[in-house]
Amino acid sequence: MKIVKLLTLAAMLCAAGVARPAGPDIYPDPSQARADIAAALKTAAATHRRVLLDFGGNWCGDCRVLDLYMHDEKNRPLIDANFVVVHINVGHFDANVDLAEKYGIPLHRGVPALAVLSESGKLLYSQKNGEFEAMRSLESSSLTSFLVQWRPERPCSVAVVNC
Repeated sequence: MKIVKLLTLAAMLCAAGVARPAGPDIYPDPSQARADIAAALKTAAATHRRVLLDFGGNWCGDCRVLDLYMHDEKNRPLIDANFVVVHINVGHFDANVDLAEKYGIPLHRGVPALAVLSESGKLLYSQKNGEFEAMRSLESSSLTSFLVQWRPERPCSVAVVNC
């Protein structure tokens, strides 16, 4: 019985951001964000994809759920064909705050928070109302719908996934 209580407490602390969930880091050192965005924009321009900015922290349980959904069998092909993903570490809301502002992300609404850039770097979408901040209560299909809505428009061909 004590083990169940300890596991429940650990889960609650992780959800609250007090304890760090297990697993590899999703978000790199905050100092990498600008270089990662620049590299993503070059790749996006060369491959005619959009840039998906994912603001979050390694302590964030909902960010980990988003990452799981990004890698599932439905969403992974959509992302690979249409987006270059950049994970932007916001620390404990004390890092890359200027980038969040630049891309219209209200961090006070919570993370994860997403923004979509065109291949030329134009802001096409930024999450304003905490749409994904409670990712654990959403289904993977919520992300699928988002990805379909924001993928670049291309002429239909055999090479395009989910045309």
